[in-house]
Amino acid sequence: MRIDEAAVRRTLAELVRIPSINAAFSGGTTDEREVAAYVRARMDTLGMHTRAHEPRPGRVSVVGRLPGTGGGRSLMLYAHHDTVGVDGMPDPFTPRVEDGRMYGRGAYDMKCGLAACLAAVEAVVTSGAPLAGDLLIASVADEEEASLGMAEVLRHHTADACILTEPTEVGLVVGHRGFCWMEVVVHGRAAHGSAFAEGIDANLRMGRVLAGLEALSVRLLARPPHPVVGPPSLHAATLQGGTGLSTYAARSVLQIERRTVPGETEADVVGEVREILDALAAEDATFRAEVRPLLTRDPWAAHADSPIAAAVEAAAAQVLGARPARGGAPYWMDAALIGAAGIDAVVMGPAGGGAHAPEEWVDLDSVHQTAQILARTAVAFCGGSSEPGRAA
Repeated sequence: MRIDEAAVRRTLAELVRIPSINAAFSGGTTDEREVAAYVRARMDTLGMHTRAHEPRPGRVSVVGRLPGTGGGRSLMLYAHHDTVGVDGMPDPFTPRVEDGRMYGRGAYDMKCGLAACLAAVEAVVTSGAPLAGDLLIASVADEEEASLGMAEVLRHHTADACILTEPTEVGLVVGHRGFCWMEVVVHGRAAHGSAFAEGIDANLRMGRVLAGLEALSVRLLARPPHPVVGPPSLHAATLQGGTGLSTYAARSVLQIERRTVPGETEADVVGEVREILDALAAEDATFRAEVRPLLTRDPWAAHADSPIAAAVEAAAAQVLGARPARGGAPYWMDAALIGAAGIDAVVMGPAGGGAHAPEEWVDLDSVHQTAQILARTAVAFCGGSSEPGRAA
């Protein structure tokens, strides 16, 4: 199979030219309709059966399916087509190539993976390689905020395995951390600043909470790290309290992000914070506070004997000349949703830098390598297995 390197670059450039900023980063003024339409048209030219999903207006994801002959394992290739905002970028949607790199918003995170997915399917189709199982591409919206896109896709489609093409520097990622956003509210009593006998300062009492959280943070980092993704962690993200300089604060609100590792649950991490609040209340009967979770995304780890991990590893060794190192990612990805849906998943994608930064770029050779790996894996995984497959 041959990957048309020039065509991959053209596809990536065309994707970068299409603004697809996640609405959360644009005040709700943008959507993913145009990029989804482009991807769907490309899938149609490859002979894929396509279907669009729009759980909210403008938040469009597209799934294409190349039917197999039957009896083989199905494989989904994944990419998200939304990007973060463009503050500080003078010309974010004009792709620029210098020294083997392409610059532009989304070039690295992660339209490079989407270009590689399209190129891989094109190579499979052009080669005429027989596939027993179905080969899918999921190009999804809203990964950069709440993953509405992949959540909706998984309501309608499945597969035996999935390769996420998030950037990994052409390494093999088999796990990532999750997160839990929490809110702590400490209650005081409003009073004039001169009425020290009446007022209870919620902001000062929040200081006790912060001290407890700092101690918890130290303990988390001292735990034996997870073998793939490292230790859990937390930070105090935002703090708000008080209404004026001459008023005791009646309420102080702290928002926390707690990064989780495989094996931890929302109940576990909220319980740790609740223990701190309960201990403070036991020390002082006038102390009142509560904690509640705001949003949780679970951590993920691939199975140790994952068939798709083994298949990607073997294909990568052929393309790269050596087996890629296995590792984990400290940030969250849609892999957790895919794994929770019972789909065997692994992550491998191009190399580059500047994700969420004013200067974003991807190494073009690595995009070509990723496409080669995807195509080889698809033929090996979907090609001739007699195991029954699953597909949309």
